[in-house]
Amino acid sequence: MRDREKVAAEDAEGSDVRARIIAAAAELIASEGPEAATTRAVASAAGVQAPTLYRLFGDKRGLLAAVFEHAMRRYVSEKAARKPHPDPLQDFRDGWDMHIAFGLSHPGLFAIMSSDPQLASRSPSLGDGEDVLRRRIRNLALAGRLRVSEERALGLVSAMGIGAVLTLLSQPEDKRDPGLAQAAREAAVAAITGEAATPKNAEVRAMAAALRASMGRIRVLSKGESLLLSELLERIADAG
Repeated sequence: MRDREKVAAEDAEGSDVRARIIAAAAELIASEGPEAATTRAVASAAGVQAPTLYRLFGDKRGLLAAVFEHAMRRYVSEKAARKPHPDPLQDFRDGWDMHIAFGLSHPGLFAIMSSDPQLASRSPSLGDGEDVLRRRIRNLALAGRLRVSEERALGLVSAMGIGAVLTLLSQPEDKRDPGLAQAAREAAVAAITGEAATPKNAEVRAMAAALRASMGRIRVLSKGESLLLSELLERIADAG
């Protein structure tokens, strides 16, 4: 009887209970990953009965969709409110950097996105975020700086941006390549505008990459010397 009374009280609180459940699930996802957000764990963390969670969200998938939408709505709102840079290409770069920063700070959300694309694709806020990117690409086109169709640019940027985040998240946090996101950004810029920033010391970096690729043919160095030289050449080739 007491459980029924508690459920009825929770239902009467309405949106406050829903918000508390979403916050509890988001915390579990952030700290332990999507797998930790079981209905039992979320209900316990939110201080509600499991039947209330089922009535509000249907099942775990419905709950994950609500958490995803909540986080994306806040992110897209901040993204849309940002004052655009007068240079449309710099504005694109700023948007890319913001996307990478968001992804790295929300690994659980990207895990949901990659494991259940259909769930993420139904997010209204994700569609709003795509509209923000479309406007940035349209501004490049209006400035005469786009070298592919707007749809091709949107597909390329989306694929490369998501891929960059997922690749970085797959690396141990203390061993992530700090220049990978920037390199991917400039590859995207090159693909859609042909205006990628020229890396510093590009010729030296190319020589280092070529020499490192040839290390297997070098026989005059000891194993330790080869490992050290290979590491140094890799650092030179990837230097920002």
